[in-house]
Amino acid sequence: AGIRPRRSPGGSLTGAELADDALLFTGGGMTEMFLNLLFDVALTDPATAPKVEDVRSMTSPLWKLAENSGEPGNYGEPPRVRFVWGKSWNIPGVVAAVSEHLDYFDRTGTPLRSWLRMRFLRVVEPLAETTAKAPPLPLVNAVAAPPPTTPEATQPPAAEIPDREVKIHTYAAGERLDQLVRRQYGFYGHPSLWRLIASYNGISDPLNIPAGTILQFPPLSVLENKQ
Repeated sequence: AGIRPRRSPGGSLTGAELADDALLFTGGGMTEMFLNLLFDVALTDPATAPKVEDVRSMTSPLWKLAENSGEPGNYGEPPRVRFVWGKSWNIPGVVAAVSEHLDYFDRTGTPLRSWLRMRFLRVVEPLAETTAKAPPLPLVNAVAAPPPTTPEATQPPAAEIPDREVKIHTYAAGERLDQLVRRQYGFYGHPSLWRLIASYNGISDPLNIPAGTILQFPPLSVLENKQ
């Protein structure tokens, strides 16, 4: 549920008067499922499936789901799978661990029955291929952006805004426009105004602002008049 013990530079926060450790609610968390599966060669139907001599031929595909991917560019990511149960459950995830207990063998030592335990972790649904190539947008509330205009038409004449009311900032590598609006220029009231700031400064691609770009932050009244 996204809960962990609250810590300080010296370790966990504890005290004599505390009945329980102090908790920090981080959000997110992790959803995991443990599946106990039974496989037995005697349970297969010869009329619908070929006869199975070794139960490991039935369980080996599940073992492979816990193997790191050999595909280039996946950085060891295991394959994405789905847990589907009728029409009620359809959960995307990865197999984090598999263990197997064999308890029935034929006279040659071939295993015929398997008790397999699987640890399944839910993951975020991958984006469709058509949208995966698009650059991610900042996680801010959407506001109506002004229609595209040229920088000359967007910025008001310098005489309309006193210099003391315009904040100047030199954009540095790794910064984000919405974070600048929220942290350093909080008088705007909401970080979603990054769209208006981008339009005011004639920035067509807010996700790729060159380092060293000089940004102007005018009074809020000027931005509202330009909406």
